[in-house]
Amino acid sequence: MNYFELFDIPIQFVIDKKSIPKKYFELSRLYHPDLYVNASDEEKALMLEKTTMLNKAFKTFQHSGDTLKYVLELKGLLQKDEKYQLPATFLMEVMEINEAITEGGATEETVNRIEQLETEIYEPVKEIVEGYQEGISSEKELLQVKDYYFKKKYLDRIQQQLNGMT
Repeated sequence: MNYFELFDIPIQFVIDKKSIPKKYFELSRLYHPDLYVNASDEEKALMLEKTTMLNKAFKTFQHSGDTLKYVLELKGLLQKDEKYQLPATFLMEVMEINEAITEGGATEETVNRIEQLETEIYEPVKEIVEGYQEGISSEKELLQVKDYYFKKKYLDRIQQQLNGMT
């Protein structure tokens, strides 16, 4: 069982964050181990396993990057600790942004460059991410999302660095 099956929702990159907490609490009440104190050891273990999975799924669905990662892993397109080769042009842009931050801090110009780059990397995959349908999206499209995922991770780290400065 995967997280989407557990929550009884289709596999998707964009999760309706308003409906997830309701479903989470509903499932929490159903699977909570305290409700199974008189159950068999097997059933207790199963409920503990489901509760653990439920908590991990909920956490994953709260963050779009984690959800992207999870779907790509489900599809076998992302390996744990994978070393992904990003285009040199993107890496140079990120290096320039990092240099600008080191030299001048979180200037408006630097923040604008980051926002612009985020828009540039999202635009080619926007329709794929927002309109993903299991069995319809091609592997080629999913590989584009994978590229976006790794680029976004770089930009998220820069954003965390900037947030630490303010």
